[in-house]
Amino acid sequence: MILYNVTVMVEADVASDWVEWMRMHHIPEVMNSGYFVSHRLCRLLQPEPEENTVTYAVQYFCTSQDKLTEYIVKVAPALRDQHNHRYGHR
Repeated sequence: MILYNVTVMVEADVASDWVEWMRMHHIPEVMNSGYFVSHRLCRLLQPEPEENTVTYAVQYFCTSQDKLTEYIVKVAPALRDQHNHRYGHR
């Protein structure tokens, strides 16, 4: 099993919106890509986040390095752009 971990620090004032958007939109799109078999969304407590921020780790599990590489090349850029468009530097 291969773990693809994405760590994101978000501003505290958008954290609840970010979590909801991730759960309702982004994570389902990633999972619907067919490259991953499961996922996990975790809030990180250590190390201490910067002031007024919350840090999350989104973990996706896939069965091979080849599948992960293909996802990163074919699917991830568009999904990353959607995320950046919605949250930018926040």
